[in-house]
Order: sequence, then C-alpha cells, then structure tokens
Amino acid sequence: MWGPREVVTLQLGHYAGSVGAHWWGLQEASFCTDPVDKKSNEGIRHDVLFRAGETLQGQETYTPRLIVMDLKGSLSSLKQEGCLYQDTKTNTPVAWKGKLTAHQEETSPKNPFLKDLNRSQGGTSPSGNFAPRTPHGGKDRTLLLEGQDKASKEPNMESTMHVWSDFLRTHLHPRSILTIHQYNHEGESSRLEAFGQGEKLLQDPTYLEELEDRLHFYVEECDYLQGFQVLCDLHNGFSGVGAKVTELLQDEYTGKGILTWGLTPVHSVPNPQLSFYRLMNTVLGLVHLSSHSSLFCPLSLNGRLGLRPEPPVALPYVHYDASLDYHTSAILATALDTCTVPYRLQASTISMAHLAEALNFSGRKVATAVTAVPFPVAPSQSLPDALCAHQSGLPWSPLSSCGEQRGIRCFAQSAVLRGIAKEHLVSKPPPGCEPKSVLHMSETGEEVLARYLYTVSPTTLSSTVHLLQSPCQLLAPYPQYFSPLLDKQGFLLDAPARASANVESIPVIAALQSSAVLHGTLGAFYKELRHLDVRRWASFFSAGVELDDFQEALEELRTLSQCYRESGSEEESEEEVD
Repeated sequence: MWGPREVVTLQLGHYAGSVGAHWWGLQEASFCTDPVDKKSNEGIRHDVLFRAGETLQGQETYTPRLIVMDLKGSLSSLKQEGCLYQDTKTNTPVAWKGKLTAHQEETSPKNPFLKDLNRSQGGTSPSGNFAPRTPHGGKDRTLLLEGQDKASKEPNMESTMHVWSDFLRTHLHPRSILTIHQYNHEGESSRLEAFGQGEKLLQDPTYLEELEDRLHFYVEECDYLQGFQVLCDLHNGFSGVGAKVTELLQDEYTGKGILTWGLTPVHSVPNPQLSFYRLMNTVLGLVHLSSHSSLFCPLSLNGRLGLRPEPPVALPYVHYDASLDYHTSAILATALDTCTVPYRLQASTISMAHLAEALNFSGRKVATAVTAVPFPVAPSQSLPDALCAHQSGLPWSPLSSCGEQRGIRCFAQSAVLRGIAKEHLVSKPPPGCEPKSVLHMSETGEEVLARYLYTVSPTTLSSTVHLLQSPCQLLAPYPQYFSPLLDKQGFLLDAPARASANVESIPVIAALQSSAVLHGTLGAFYKELRHLDVRRWASFFSAGVELDDFQEALEELRTLSQCYRESGSEEESEEEVD
C-alpha cells in the first residue's frame, strides 16, 4: 500500500485564508459521510493533508498540516494558538515575587453562525473545547446536516462573515497561525500593499526564522513528503511574501513539488492607484511565483486582471454575490478541491510533481483552471447524454481571468469529474441499435470523458482524466447560493423546487490546463505596463522594488507569454509586442 505522501499547505494573505477556510471545510465534510457508504471516502487519503496528534488530556486530534500568514486584526474570534492543545486548568508557576498586573486582550465574540454550528456539532470536550471529528470516527451525517439547516437559515448570515476565521469550521494546530504584527488588516495606514513590502518581510530574521521553524516541525514528521501547496494573495503585498516563500521552499526542499495558486478577489470600485498596485503585484507575483514553483495557477472570478477589469465570471447555477469574499472564495475552494484530487488519491501513483510535469513542459509553468460548479446533469441522466448536451459549448467556466477560451488550443490538461454514480457513467445502446454518439460507445466513464475532451479539443497533446463517484460534500458554513433548479444532491430539476432545501452535495468537474489563451493574457499584461509611465508611481518602487528589477521582470513576462504561442500562428510584429 502506498504511504500517505504528505503535503504541507501554506496560506499567505487574507483572501488565501478565505479560500483555505472553505477548502478545509470541504475536507472535513468528507469525514462526515456514512461509513457504510462505499462511495463516501472513495479513494481520497486524508492523511495527505492532515496530521494526527494528541492533546495533554490524551484526546485525539486531526489537524491540517498548515501554516497561515496573515496580518494583525484578521483573526476575529480565532485564537492564534488555537484551542485544542491549551490546558486551561493548569496554572503556570510564576517566579517573580513582586506585584503582578495582568493585562488581558479582549477577544471578539463568535458570530451567531459559529455559535449555532458549535452547538450543532455536539458540544465540547471536558476541557471546554470541541472534540474534533476524524475520518475514523465521525458524527452521524444526518445530525450534522440538521444542524447545518438551522445554522444556514440565520437571518443576514452573510453580514456576519467579515474575515475568514468567521467561516472556518476546522480546528488548527498551535503552530499553524503566524501573525504579521507589522501591518494591519484594516484601516488606511500600515497596509501591506506592495510587492516590495512583502519581499522585505521575509528578509526580517524574526519572520524568516519563525517560518522555517514551523516548516521543519511539519516536514520532519513526514514519512514521504511529496511537496507543498501554496495559496497566495496575488493582488497585494503578499505576492512578494509568496515570492520569497516559494524561493525558500525551492532552495531548502529540492526535488519536492511546489504547486502555487495565485488568488485574487473580485475587484471593487476602480481606483487608479489601487488598480496600478494590483496589476504590478499581479505581474511581479506571477513572474516570481511561477519561476520558483513546479506549477503556478492564478485563480479568480474576475473577467480580467488588467487595469480595465471585465465583469466577474457568471456561473449558471450559482447566484453568488461578487462583492463577498465569503461567496467567491467558496467557488474557488470547490474547484481547488477537485483539481487537486489526482495527488490525494489512495491508490494513485501520481504525485504533485508528476501532475506539474504533465502540464509544465516547454517552459509553460503557468496553468489555467476551469470548472463547472455544479456539473450540469439531471438525476437519472447518463454521463454521455450530459456531455453530448455540451458539444457546441464547454460545460465549464474559466477561473484564471483569461477570458473566453472557446476555440483556443489547449496543450495539456488534467480533468477531474466527481459525483456521477457508477450506473450512469456509460450508456451503451441495446444490441442492434446505433449509438447516439461516439461517447455512447465507450466502455468506461474515463473513456467517455477522454473522448469528449478530444472531441472539443482535438489538438491537445496530453489529457489525463480522473473520475470519482463521490460528489463534493457540503456542510455549513459553505454558502447556500445555488439556483432553485438544483435538488439536494446538486442535480438539475426540470422546474424550481416547491420548497427550498439546502444543497448537501454537488457533482463537480474541474481541470487544470496549459492553454494558448495565456499567450494573449500575459502579453496584455506586458503591453499595459510597457507603455505606462511607471515613474508616476514612485511610492510603489520606494517599497523595495528596483526599477531595473521591474524591467527584467517585464522581459521575463514577455518570454513566458511566447511559450504559449501556437506554433502555427504568425510571429507578432513589433507594433503588436511593443
């Protein structure tokens, strides 16, 4: 049997924390499935992302192998050290004999949603802390869903989700959270706004040594570390933090996979300075993060990430509020959960490094992501029939802010489909009858999906597909922002349901692609900054980025964009490039 092939996760920045909060909630939701259901934990090995431990009271814990970096004021009611390992009944002896003055910082109260969720989880341990679930001993899913149904009907629930810890249901290890006190999460001053500020942070021995200690803590207990997945804000100064973190990982852990996700929330009202800072951070982050990673993938619901952003991506069956990080991060986390399935499977021989190598050949270290949340299929519809309904248009939406990808060449891709029952994977015609399509001639679900991908993109050099019967399980605080055309299992209805009910699971398809669309996207970044008078923005460069280094990064961006040019296309003229 294969070992756990452990992965260490790093979340850098507040939006990364939001995506991570939903990501860990999705992992925990899969712990809560019925143990007699053979599909419930099908193939996923949770030890890849989680570690077992024990409290001082001998209580078993199961926490993410995770390091979170965020700013002062971002944790709300969450304690930096967590609550699993503290011993509130033990009084630490004090050697000082003089007068003592105690100063206790007030903690923010939990929002009503978390309070209800905590009660629905079944109470607390004898030490006053909630007893966490593990894949080996979970609470009955029916009870958890009943609690979710009550919690999700809280009035104005979205208005209580201010920071990512407000919708984090998973307990963290005391070594997980690393707070940066030098900058503030809120307010107009002391903001981590520029790439150079982030780079300087990791040159400070205080933060660098603390990060290295936490990395060593997790890595040294691994039997077979396959690599690191890095979730990093791309639009602010954390892009500089991420550049230094991935450089450190590349230097210290040679040969290990580094899969980096550059995350950007949907833009608010345009502001010239903020738009410029965002674009500069994005470009510098993209160049440096892709250089130090095995594979880099931007994730965002923005139509574009340039100075003139386009409307956010529309999802047919998700009615999300683009202004809420609580909503947008849930969509990205769902896609992330599905895309990363290949290196988390129980029996798969594919590691994180192998997945990256399948996509990053010929210098193409940037990938795009696409997803359908949920995958549009009726309850009794077969996979061939569902895919045939999308022969003229792809069933998924772009998640990398590269615009429409229809008709654009895909060089390589890794696709994962989950949530289709075994009896619906194929649909062969009765003897003597003509098949409806080539998809209906397939012997397996994998063959169905592979043939479909070839049909819509016949010039793709390499496609790998994975199918899981188990859907993406949903538990509070995952938002209930779905269309009334979905049933409780996320399948399409002919008409809206008479009574609204929580969607408990959804089928999902997601793919990572090395696509020629990046030639235009990266080239557009280059053109926007090439013609911009960067001297107008001296404040950005005074934060630590040298003008010569920026010009070098621009040339690297231009070179990277050329890696995605289709071989049959004509060379660009000087006017097009410059």
